[in-house]
Parts: sequence; C-alpha cells; structure tokens
Amino acid sequence: MTALARCLRDDHPQGSRRVIGAVMAGLVLLACAIPGPAAAQSPKLTPEERAAICAEAEPRLKDWLADHPIGEATVVVATWKEVFCPETVTVKAGQKLLFVNVEKRTSHSVWFKADGRAESQRFFPDETVEQPVDLDEGEHDFVCGPHPWMRGKVIVEGAKK
Repeated sequence: MTALARCLRDDHPQGSRRVIGAVMAGLVLLACAIPGPAAAQSPKLTPEERAAICAEAEPRLKDWLADHPIGEATVVVATWKEVFCPETVTVKAGQKLLFVNVEKRTSHSVWFKADGRAESQRFFPDETVEQPVDLDEGEHDFVCGPHPWMRGKVIVEGAKK
C-alpha cells in the first residue's frame, strides 16, 4: 500500500498510470473469478436438480468410503456443489452422522442452529465432521454456516421426545 501511495504522488505521473492500470486489471480479474449471487446455489433448486447433483457426488463418495471404512452405525451425508447429499436422512438414537466433504475446493460446516447447537468446525475437501445423534426424536434442520442456503434435515427415531 505504501508503494502504491508513493507512485500516486504528483511527481510520478507515469507510475501513477501504470499502478492504476494494474490495480484495475487486478480488480477485473478478481471480479470475474468470484461467483456472484446468481452462481451460488439457492434453496430454489428443484428436486430433479438436487438429485442430479447428488448423483454426481455418489462416485466421489464411494471412492472416499473405499479408502475410509466406516461402521454400520454411521449414516453418511456428503457435501457436493454446495448441497447436502442426501438432503434428508433418518437415523436412530445412538447412531452417528458423518458429514464428508467430497468437494474439490470448498469448506463447509454443520450447524443445528435451531437446536441451539454450536456450529461445527469447518471441514475441507476429503475431511469429515462427525455428529453423534443425541438429538430428541423428530425432525432437526441443519445448515452450513458459510453457505446458509445449504440445508438438510435429520429425522431422529427412537430417542426421547
């Protein structure tokens, strides 16, 4: 920033134009690289669009599971293209939920916000977050903290009400 200020002084008019040009070019590149709101997933995905995204995630999750065996009492939810796959899972009390990030670049979290739970730590590609099913019986919504349009639901059976 100091170098920019020095170049922008009146005694360096040539440098000022070069710096301003470079800054503008950088801003244009940055603006093109960052997806805007139109590119982000919205809760208005159709069931067919969600199913297609989850179908894309399936082979990635199978590859991950081949390298990371899990117990039978664990229910797996993948994250792919900013969608929880599957969006709704049914679990029994005492089981574990394992959220697996099969994205290429994006980190996520899991937050049972309406239940007053703390948001999980972010988990990056090929990382996981485990959630013990210690929720009351019934439906429990969760979101991704950094991507609040990512929503899912856990239906807990066999727990206290």
